[in-house]
Amino acid sequence: MITVNTVNEIVSQVRHWKREGQTIGLVPTMGYLHEGHASLIQRARRENDRVIVSIFVNPIQFGPTEDLASYPRDFARDSQVCRELGTDLIFYPQPDEMYDADFCTYVDMDVLTTQLCGKSRPTHFRGVLTVVSKLFHIACPDRAYFGEKDAQQLAVIRRMVRDLNFDLEVVGCPIVREADGLAKSSRNTYLNETERKAALVLSRSIEAGKKLLAAGEKDAARIVAAMRAVIEAEPLARIDYVELVDGDSLQPVSTVAGTVLAAVAVYIGTTRLIDNTGFVETEGTK
Repeated sequence: MITVNTVNEIVSQVRHWKREGQTIGLVPTMGYLHEGHASLIQRARRENDRVIVSIFVNPIQFGPTEDLASYPRDFARDSQVCRELGTDLIFYPQPDEMYDADFCTYVDMDVLTTQLCGKSRPTHFRGVLTVVSKLFHIACPDRAYFGEKDAQQLAVIRRMVRDLNFDLEVVGCPIVREADGLAKSSRNTYLNETERKAALVLSRSIEAGKKLLAAGEKDAARIVAAMRAVIEAEPLARIDYVELVDGDSLQPVSTVAGTVLAAVAVYIGTTRLIDNTGFVETEGTK
């Protein structure tokens, strides 16, 4: 396994692999890898000749009051995880390698970024799209792997690839959960024992929505109300949003028709967590 810190180094290695006709899978991460990241790396390993994992805590996707300084970091541990999973190259740049002092070019998007997380984090997706587009140009992957837990991010990146004609496949991988249902997240490490238990309201609210749908309910407002009630019953929880949106446009829906994304963002104490699931209308839904 190779670890490189500069754009020139990774570009040189990628050109060598491309000349040999090898396919490349890219797993962009901000590090502090967990089982969810591991599932992405394992999928990339199965489907490509070479696997690149980028580890970069991207400063431009954090707002001024968010957790950039405290975001968990452990490169030695991440490196060992990557090695064990068969990663070929880790790209581990510092911010000044990715953004010159006079950097002023960004990738932005309308519509898909105005809902869900975009409401409370208005500059977040500009930062995500900018860094991901840079990584796509730098690593030239044939496939790039993202987790479905960050459903809005996945939808936004897929739209960017379509709209800007990037020549690669974006692969979404299922959410990996703890045994009790909590979605894996690097930010789970912020939670104390009491908050960790309280955080289960996210997955419980998702299950409440699923049960209503299975019982035949398709009115979005009723499903959202039931999901909110589960979260509001937890004293440590504060809702950012609970919404049902179209799976492609991410715009709010009034009824469950076709594929609908049920998405929640909740503060447990000071830690903001997200979760989601796809609702699909069936013949039994009335």
